[in-house]
Amino acid sequence: KRIGMVCGSYHKGEVERMLMWAQEEAEVLKMTVGDVVWVNGSMEVPLALDRLMETHDGALCLGIIEKGETQNGLAMGQAVVKTILELQLVHDKPIGLGIIGPGAQPEHIKPRLGPHATAAVDALMPFL
Repeated sequence: KRIGMVCGSYHKGEVERMLMWAQEEAEVLKMTVGDVVWVNGSMEVPLALDRLMETHDGALCLGIIEKGETQNGLAMGQAVVKTILELQLVHDKPIGLGIIGPGAQPEHIKPRLGPHATAAVDALMPFL
């Protein structure tokens, strides 16, 4: 099965590592990675996923939403997840969620990179 990936570029170094782990997991599970789309932030994830769902059997998103001084990250995270759930139903295709946060503290990010990336790929398996 062919999957697409959407990656948030705000924490590019960390998300590149997540992408590497996700691609390795996809290979182990005999999935073909098609398009990888980089977006500026959470707000752009749903549109990129929507477009990928037209040409792929499934998709996933990788990114990090850190804890900020305001509740913006929490509000954005909730809106993005809600839209991702809706996109799965509209397209009848799976989307794996590999977003660390919202509210991630800097010390929480590194240990979650690999587990979140591979879990996003693994979530697609029952539906492909």
